[in-house]
Amino acid sequence: MVLVLALGDLHIPHRAPDLPEKFKSMLVPGKIQHIICTGNLCIKEVHDYLKTICPDLHITRGEYDEETRYPETKTLTIGQFKLGLCHGHQVIPWGDLDSLAMMQRQLDVDILVTGHTHQFTAYKHEGGVVINPGSATGAYSSITYDVNPSFVLMDIDGLRVVVYVYELIDGEVKVDKIDFKKTTTPAH
Repeated sequence: MVLVLALGDLHIPHRAPDLPEKFKSMLVPGKIQHIICTGNLCIKEVHDYLKTICPDLHITRGEYDEETRYPETKTLTIGQFKLGLCHGHQVIPWGDLDSLAMMQRQLDVDILVTGHTHQFTAYKHEGGVVINPGSATGAYSSITYDVNPSFVLMDIDGLRVVVYVYELIDGEVKVDKIDFKKTTTPAH
């Protein structure tokens, strides 16, 4: 069992002062094995904070990040799954499932994690999964001002991943889950 935290679009301090306290109390060091972030952390202090939760941190560059060394896209393998990561401002139209599926095929990944819209979405699509963890701070976007803070925790175990969505709604953390099993193709 490997726990992977997926989050992004924090926009600290420009659009939000910090992560919600209820989220910070849940994100304790030593529990999570990997963090994947879709970008728009904006400042180095947020990067440093995430490193205290888990040193294995993978970030792609959002259009507001001060750090210019973050890559546009990144792929990594965790367990039996190949994950792809990108901020999402490169996907036109933003958040479009067909365009995201094309990026998923280009990166050749089982799970694509992308951001930019600040809205949580998760789809099982073409034998894989496309996830947008939303905005962890609830920062507004150019698409909407009505954003509930959210992040995703993936529990990867063998050929199965359980995606837990944490969303702050009316001051309470609501959790939803999506179960995905990877199908293996038999060797010829």
